[in-house]
Parts: sequence; C-alpha cells; structure tokens
Amino acid sequence: MKTCQKMDNLVSVITPSFNSEKHIKECVQSVLNQTYLNWELIIVDDFSSDASKDVITCFAEDNDRIRPFFLSKNVGAAEARNIAIREAKGRYVAFLDSDDVWNEEKLEKQILFMKEKNIAFSFTAYQIMSEDGKSFFNIIEAPKNMTYSSYLKNTIIGCLTVVIDLDKTGRIEMPNIRVSEDMALWLQLLKRGFDAYGLNEVLSSYRETSGSLSANKVNASKFVWQVYRKVEKLSFIYSLWCFTHYIFNAVKKQIK
Repeated sequence: MKTCQKMDNLVSVITPSFNSEKHIKECVQSVLNQTYLNWELIIVDDFSSDASKDVITCFAEDNDRIRPFFLSKNVGAAEARNIAIREAKGRYVAFLDSDDVWNEEKLEKQILFMKEKNIAFSFTAYQIMSEDGKSFFNIIEAPKNMTYSSYLKNTIIGCLTVVIDLDKTGRIEMPNIRVSEDMALWLQLLKRGFDAYGLNEVLSSYRETSGSLSANKVNASKFVWQVYRKVEKLSFIYSLWCFTHYIFNAVKKQIK
C-alpha cells in the first residue's frame, strides 16, 4: 500500500559519504554516465574532515539532480542513508556507497528487469575491484531469488546493487546500527514477503578498501552473528545453523 506520493519512474540514488574525497568523483561520475536519465542523487556527507564537501558541492553546482546534505555531526552510515531515504522523491531507491561505481547501463537494465517481473526488490551481480580501481577480482553472481531463510545463510546481496520499489514496499528505513545495517534492512523486507530477485549481470564494482569495517572478514562475521541474535532475535541453535552456512558461502565467494 502506498504511504506517500512518489514521482513515477524517478530513481533516488542514496549515497552516504564520509572522508570520501579520494573516490567520490568516480562514484558520482558513474551516476552521471547512466543511460537511464530519470534519477536524483542524494549525497549525505557524514561530517567529513577531508575535502569531501568541496568535491560534492562542485558536482551539485553543475547538476541540479545532485542534492547534497552536510551533517553537523557524525551519525554513521545507517542514519546517513535514512536521512537520504526520507528526502527521496523517487518511486525507486537505489544504493551506491561513495567508493563504489556503477556500469553505465546499471539503472536502465535493472529498472526494466523490475518492471518486466513486477517486483519490489532486486539486486544484481557485481565485481570486486582493488582500492585504486585498476584491478578486478572475483565476480559475485546473483541467484535468481532470495527468501528470508536463504538470505540468512548466504548474505550475497551487495548493497551497491539493490533497487527497491517504494510504491510496493511503502516506507523503508535501515536499522540504526553501525554495521550490517543493509543486511538488517534486506531481512526486514524479506520477512515481510518481498523476495529479492537477482539479475545475474555484472553492473557494479565494489571497491575493497584497506581499513574499512567490511574489509575485515573476522569483524564482518561477528557483525552477521550480532544481526542474527540481537536484531532478528534468532535462537542460538538456529543462529549457529545459519552462521555455518554463511561461513561456507563466504569462503566460496572468496575462492571462486
């Protein structure tokens, strides 16, 4: 059921930024290069201490489809994304972090895929690239669909690949946790019966940066466990069952 009137076919691109001056130019340019033209880019800068604000401001001055918001204190990626989601004018929301990039046909192909399938929640395959963006590693393929049960065991949905149709889901919000907030939101949608459908085509590149929370595999595993137990309130035994499958699938992704 619709909760608000949204601009039909407009895609609101949600981009949190924190000390991103090194990579955000490439990120924004990948949105500007989209063959799908009906988009707005909402960048929420999370109180950066580098020159991110200057870079973002320059882009916004040259293109009125880019809408920047500059926070006066650091609130974390989840709340930064939620601020952007609340400001979104589009029927669709898509997620792109400030150090990742999209292929130029990403939105065109994915929106067409969603319309043809009449679905609310979609994701695509993507590739891992080096910090300098010059080397490309393994490809993370997109299964045909993911349910709540299957996603608990295989957190394969890349945030940079997701598009959600708000006309179908109504308002969404990421749980305000410091890590794995995207996983927690996907689980919310899946639990509500909105299966995620995969377009198995590489349309995005995920930058693996040194020192990031997600780059530390041990910490990433701890955060997944916390989502099981503290967010989803799963029993210890079922959490252990899901976690065993999660580790197996995580290792398989790395060696593929």
